[in-house]
Amino acid sequence: MKGFPTSFNGLFARGSEDAPRVDRIEIPIFQRDYAQGRDSDSVARIRDNFLEALHDAVTAGKPISLDFVYGDVDGGKLGPLDGQQRLTTLFLLHWYLAWRADRLGQEHGWKCFGYATRPSARLFCERLVESKPSFDWELREWFEDQHWFLHTWRHDPTIQSMLTMIEAIHERFIDADCVAAWRRLVDSESPVVSFYLLPIKQHKGLSEDLYIKMNSRGKPLTEFEKFKARFEQLLENSHPGRVQDFARKVDGAWADMLWPFRGTDNIVDDEFLRYFRFVTDVCEWRNGQLDDRLKKDDLELAERIYGSENERAEANLDFLVRSFNTWVDVDTHSVFAKTFSLSPTPVDSDDTRKVVLYGTQWNSANLFEECCRDRGRERRSFPLTILLYAVLLNRLHTTDEFPRRLRVLRNLIEASSNEIRAERMPALLKDVRRLIVNGTLSKVSSFNQAQVADEQLKNKFLKEEPTLECALFNLEDHPLLRGSLAAFEFDSLTFERRARAFHKLFEGANLLPMLSGALLAAGDYSRRLNHRRSMLGSGSNREQWREGILTGSSRRRLATVRDALSCILDIVAERKGDVQKALTSFTETWLQAKEAEKAANGLDWRWYFVRYEEMRKGRSGIYAHETSSLGYGVCMLDKMAMSSYYRDPYLSAIRQYSGVSDSKVQGDVWQEESGGPWFTGYETNSRWMELSASGAAIRCVQDGIQLRAPDDDSRAQTFLRVCKAHGLDSDLKLTIPQTTVDGHQLDTEDRVRLGGALLRDLVDKGL
Repeated sequence: MKGFPTSFNGLFARGSEDAPRVDRIEIPIFQRDYAQGRDSDSVARIRDNFLEALHDAVTAGKPISLDFVYGDVDGGKLGPLDGQQRLTTLFLLHWYLAWRADRLGQEHGWKCFGYATRPSARLFCERLVESKPSFDWELREWFEDQHWFLHTWRHDPTIQSMLTMIEAIHERFIDADCVAAWRRLVDSESPVVSFYLLPIKQHKGLSEDLYIKMNSRGKPLTEFEKFKARFEQLLENSHPGRVQDFARKVDGAWADMLWPFRGTDNIVDDEFLRYFRFVTDVCEWRNGQLDDRLKKDDLELAERIYGSENERAEANLDFLVRSFNTWVDVDTHSVFAKTFSLSPTPVDSDDTRKVVLYGTQWNSANLFEECCRDRGRERRSFPLTILLYAVLLNRLHTTDEFPRRLRVLRNLIEASSNEIRAERMPALLKDVRRLIVNGTLSKVSSFNQAQVADEQLKNKFLKEEPTLECALFNLEDHPLLRGSLAAFEFDSLTFERRARAFHKLFEGANLLPMLSGALLAAGDYSRRLNHRRSMLGSGSNREQWREGILTGSSRRRLATVRDALSCILDIVAERKGDVQKALTSFTETWLQAKEAEKAANGLDWRWYFVRYEEMRKGRSGIYAHETSSLGYGVCMLDKMAMSSYYRDPYLSAIRQYSGVSDSKVQGDVWQEESGGPWFTGYETNSRWMELSASGAAIRCVQDGIQLRAPDDDSRAQTFLRVCKAHGLDSDLKLTIPQTTVDGHQLDTEDRVRLGGALLRDLVDKGL
């Protein structure tokens, strides 16, 4: 089968005597709408990659070939059987560069392009080649404003896709040297964008066979129909002895194997292609390949992996066939149901063989089904790829201790959200093989290394204490830990009872407000996010405890969390009953001890946060502080960023202690939610809690409570009398007695109680 090398504009020049004469390109009636301009995330990624490749070609002179364009050439008219999408995009690119380079007036063959699918699309193409938009307009708006642009075209999928592609081309090429790009594009000797024209009717006996394979009964081509015909041609060139076996299995055993996962169309084409893409991606990564350029379709990827130019093509094809064969006549639901679960087993269960899958991306524990039902490669999560690859390795190699090794892999995946990304997949899959096939953990280098170290500690611990395996596995499976136990001591004497206490402590969210107070009483467990952000854990959101406190760091960095948590777990374990009472009793005892020694040791930020639950009600668990450490100037964030609304925990506690309704005060922003006042801006900004009635205001400063006089002079005398009664100085500041401890000035009297009394008096006096 001979193909003629050419370019889009070169089609009309007849580069060789035996090449067919092409005077016009017309997309046949049986072809689908133009799809590369569709408005979807998956198409947008394909579009962006294609334009990036075209941009590199015409601006930097990096030639690219767009493979074969199959078509029927009759009387000088080319009707593409395959290649419609690429040809349409090239037509739009030619128009754009000709417009930008002021070459629209030149006579070139590229203008002879149209659609037979519907008159509207054909007419739009005719109008387009004559159009010279104004640079002052958005391109879509300019076209839609033209008198010849019909209203019905706003609903024509092909025209709308063309406009989307034109906008995308404009965005990518707006800063390009379009004159130079145009010259490279239409260069008759060395065009930078080329393809091979395969005129079907010139090859007797081929036209009908290929047409039936690729376009059965004249219907629009499906991805699978294109793939199957062209992949078999690929195998003819690279593995001729295996073509028949592949074709027989695709239409036979593999189709039967995929049938339970068919869609509403009652075919398994898409399901086959998704699993094929998964296996082929794995082959590419196992080969150490990472192609960040355009992958136009499954066949391009297949050519790269199974084609004759790949020295590992035979091994890759073997892996592909074995990866399909392994599921033939197998009840995949049963296999995966014995391996994975979407929920942890009961705490008292001794059956911890299943690996728990976490996250919202899992609809089923059947990873094979998840892969086949996926809508495309872009949506398939890398954790799914890694875990399904691990299952395949086990089936192909019959590995030892698979449940244990798979559990370790799950733990590594959960701890490696920063490490698991496309460019690291070759290294990650090597580590998966080391772990699953060889059972080697010490050489695993691409997953989170803190978690790798902790997995090694677990292995050592369980070798010494095998009877604690169920307790450890059940703890790993807790949804707040997901395999990370860096917040726990591997102590054989305390591990099991602390593990049970942890399950009780985090049974629900109702204990979180008391837990954060008790933990702070046990020690400063706060985790630094940066020099002005600290995490204490949320009083209402359990997930924030997982991400901010219990996991996500090395065992060394979680030492303070581990110490405080161990203390609380021991207290809960000792009570063997009401967890709430255990936490309350411990907290109150600590507060009383601190109160008794406040004259000498002061009341630091921890005392205030333990004493006043109101100060621990931020939903995010994040606190921003004015200095490098938590103190008396703090912002309590409900969300993750300072740009959102937040509260000052001291002012909120003062308002709550005073008994004054939050409608009587306000911050610098208004918020529908209660529990204010609310603020915005940097943590170094002054935060004034303003009294709604008078405009008088209160804020916390390092050494006390600062007031601001009311706006209304008629209230001045009343305001001053209240200030005098509470001992404010001439600067309107209520100075809190303090003592120096380790270089820090700490209160010796409760500023919240004093501030609350002052606020209540101000409001009672009508201020």
